[in-house]
Amino acid sequence: MTVKPLGDRILVKLVEQTERSQGGIYIPDTAKDKPQTGEVTAVGDGEEVKVTVGQKVLFAKFSGTEVKLGTEEHLLLAMEDVLAVVED
Repeated sequence: MTVKPLGDRILVKLVEQTERSQGGIYIPDTAKDKPQTGEVTAVGDGEEVKVTVGQKVLFAKFSGTEVKLGTEEHLLLAMEDVLAVVED
């Protein structure tokens, strides 16, 4: 299935958190925070879209609409929910 966001929306693939902390402690699913970073997989054609496919973005914690495409979790976000572009 292909999803094409409309207007000023983007589709973001969530970046998985690690199962262990830096100290090697296992983190159970119930203690994990909701991911706040992801990779842009599709963009709408709105004038306010300032990111491109492949960029990593930081977004507001409880924003967007969750979408499951196949086995992968995605978020459909408005550009106003994107806080920053993450550069490596």
